[in-house]
Amino acid sequence: MSHPHPELTEPGKLPKGGLRVTPLGGLGEVGRNMTVFEYDGRLLIVDCGVLFPEEQQPGVDLILPDFGPIRGRLADVEALVLTHGHEDHIGATPYLLRERQDIPLVGSELTLALLGSKLREHRLRETVQHKVREGDTITFGPFELEFVAVNHSIPDALAVAIRTGAGLVLHTGDFKMDQLPLDGRITDLRAFARLGEEGVDLFLTDSTNAEVPGFTTAEKKIAPAIEQVFRESDQRIIVACFASHVHRVQQVLDSAVAHGRKVAYVGRSMVRNMQIASDLGYLHVPEDVIVDAKELAELPPERVVMVSTGSQGEPMSALSRIANGTHNFVHIEPGDTVLLASSLIPGNENSVYRVINGLARLGANVVHKGNALVHVSGHASAGELLYCYNIVRPRNVMPVHGEVRHLLANGDLARQTGVESVVYAEDGVVVDLIDGKAEIAGKVECGYVFVDGTTVGDVTESELKDRRILSEEGFVSIIVVVDSVNGVVSSGPEIHARGHVWPENAFDPIKQPIVKAVNRAISEGATDTYQLQQAIRRTFGRWVSSTHRRRPMIIPVVIEA
Repeated sequence: MSHPHPELTEPGKLPKGGLRVTPLGGLGEVGRNMTVFEYDGRLLIVDCGVLFPEEQQPGVDLILPDFGPIRGRLADVEALVLTHGHEDHIGATPYLLRERQDIPLVGSELTLALLGSKLREHRLRETVQHKVREGDTITFGPFELEFVAVNHSIPDALAVAIRTGAGLVLHTGDFKMDQLPLDGRITDLRAFARLGEEGVDLFLTDSTNAEVPGFTTAEKKIAPAIEQVFRESDQRIIVACFASHVHRVQQVLDSAVAHGRKVAYVGRSMVRNMQIASDLGYLHVPEDVIVDAKELAELPPERVVMVSTGSQGEPMSALSRIANGTHNFVHIEPGDTVLLASSLIPGNENSVYRVINGLARLGANVVHKGNALVHVSGHASAGELLYCYNIVRPRNVMPVHGEVRHLLANGDLARQTGVESVVYAEDGVVVDLIDGKAEIAGKVECGYVFVDGTTVGDVTESELKDRRILSEEGFVSIIVVVDSVNGVVSSGPEIHARGHVWPENAFDPIKQPIVKAVNRAISEGATDTYQLQQAIRRTFGRWVSSTHRRRPMIIPVVIEA
């Protein structure tokens, strides 16, 4: 059992009557979800999300799916289906609409509302939207879509069944099988079974928790831990969670009312999303419980609750600024309680622990998943996935949404239930469903697209490598003046360093070797400044590596005088 190898060739033309599935993100990582379906020359896209950068990607704000493989075929896109409102499923939509604004957007009421505020920020107002709910059927070109209710860590999530002449595909989106959800909306296993009876030719399933045995803990199970925090805290309570976790905020509101506390939202995305959820009826806000965050100073600390963004330690989030003591009006007092009501996204551990330590240093009591049951996952564990495979009985399975280890674990579960055809794909790997059989057909070029401020796609891996070197090793500039008449070094080198502490006179031993290297290069026929710069770079690089065990960025400057 192995995942596809990079030597796969570019796929050939799709045979008539076949369905082509091309993931452009979300397979091999948790985030950036985007899958393209092709049938009869037309395209359907499911999800268009972002991935958040890690520490080794300095200066990057967001990572997008690579639209390159479909950029020349955007006119063929029938619709973009959004399974739910999380950033890793809708966040890249504005960037796709910049390239073709009239792509029809299909999603549930809350999903489209959360996306709408994002589109307005990008000044994309005239979009085509189709609001759907569970049980609805809608057709775009050769694609007939049926929507199925699924339970997730955000309300109004949907799975989508896609019918074409090539067969029936069922895409779960992100889901779990909480049997006692806070909103009473369970994953519709009856619909899954009905589709299974019809015959699911390809089943795309959420892999995030495939390595976790058993069943995901129910949301209601965390209520006692939240209640305990409210019962034992006699000062302010600050709750940090995802800005889209309506269910968690609902639990906080309910506990706040029970203990006579007022609640304020802190963080722009939290304020915006909870207002949308409240307006649409997904969040039930008791009367007179919400106050403006700036009014909190007028209330006694035992009557205050703040619900903040920043549960992942994001540097610019409200909670990070609170932990650093740089927030405009929220300052930790000894005895305050901070509740981190979320899981750790892989790669964010150091950032989160940095925030926890900062809060603890200021005197806060920090309650988090490591010391209390204050968060449950939004994804199906192995027991739930096995249950679904036995209900649906698909002909072919393609694990989606997860790192490689998650995809492999999910595929293994499918095989245990008797599924013989499991296709392991990663971003860019093309899968064709032909005559009821799904097989890998090749691979398209598909990489990361970095957003840096207002710049999209111009940052390369080479530039990120330079940024990492600058952040870890610093840089050294070396200025040499060459007498263009006599062909020898007439002044320098002047050596300046930044980003690393060097001993006084540390560069004295290398100055003469640099002069000799430049003079030698000139005598051997070097005629342009680039060749002389390379001689400086080689000489200094070897010396600094062997003498100081450093590899700074070296910027040689040759001036002809």
